[in-house]
Amino acid sequence: MTQMQTRRSFLSVTALAGAAGLLSPRRVWAAEPALETTTVRLGKLPVICFAPQYVSEALLRAEGFTDIRYVDTTPQTQQEDLGRGKLDFQSDLAHAHAISIDRGLPITVVTGVHAGCYELFAHGDIRGLVDLKGKRVGALDSRLLWLMAAYVGLDPKNDLDLIDHPAAKPLELFAEGKLDAYLSNSPEAQELHARKTGHVILRTAVDKPWSQYFCCMLAANREYTARYPVATKRVIRTVLKAADLCASNPELAARQIVEGGFAENYDYALQTLTENPYGAWREYDAEDTMRFYALRLHDLGAIKNTPQQIIANGTNWRFLNEVKRELKA
Repeated sequence: MTQMQTRRSFLSVTALAGAAGLLSPRRVWAAEPALETTTVRLGKLPVICFAPQYVSEALLRAEGFTDIRYVDTTPQTQQEDLGRGKLDFQSDLAHAHAISIDRGLPITVVTGVHAGCYELFAHGDIRGLVDLKGKRVGALDSRLLWLMAAYVGLDPKNDLDLIDHPAAKPLELFAEGKLDAYLSNSPEAQELHARKTGHVILRTAVDKPWSQYFCCMLAANREYTARYPVATKRVIRTVLKAADLCASNPELAARQIVEGGFAENYDYALQTLTENPYGAWREYDAEDTMRFYALRLHDLGAIKNTPQQIIANGTNWRFLNEVKRELKA
């Protein structure tokens, strides 16, 4: 990626965002207290569905941020990186945030971002979750698979032969026919479609109850929200505007993701943005999502705190409610 490509992509996003009314005019800044910091750090990892935080740079600059950093992280370490202050904000699955809050990590979930993004592929005559009993199953996120299995009455510990260690390469095992099912996220789902491997038995974007709740939610480092409340609100506003951008012009957003180095394949990025409901933040209930997943986790014994305690200890909806009123969500 050249500097010219990056600048061209940035300018195109800025122009579209301005035309769509997504950039915050200076009169909005005048009505708010000044930013306490102009620096913000967001995570960077190859998960396409986190698109809103990846296409946020122009919008963040319009909000007054001048030092915007994307910090490399991994699916395995992103929660720790957020909790210890290596990141200021990071998107992740609702249940992952709930587990981190239960562990006592100093993070605060501040908004839902979008619904959907997981697909469960299977081989042979497997047609639903109940058919996974006794099967070898791989997963990008084994905890979500456990929740899905438990929801239909399976005992995840005893009914599934789970392969989830990255070193085992469960995606390749499934592609080779050595696993019966595989729970994938983007870009893995798009790769399996392209390879015509297996068939989909569940999509969280459309299948209930998963489609009724946020999939990915934005969390902040707790110290950042306490020290910089104005900046926190502006980041939330930016990410939600970026979600609108992903929904209204997925082609431009997909190009920005690829040119920014957040994904390699434009077609996979476009498919992800087109199929996932990025406008869901206007309709879905963020607190209800945390309650839903925390209850499932608590019933499984995966967390000790009750849903009420998880919500009380690790969420803050004040900024989201203010932004919703401003954007007339």
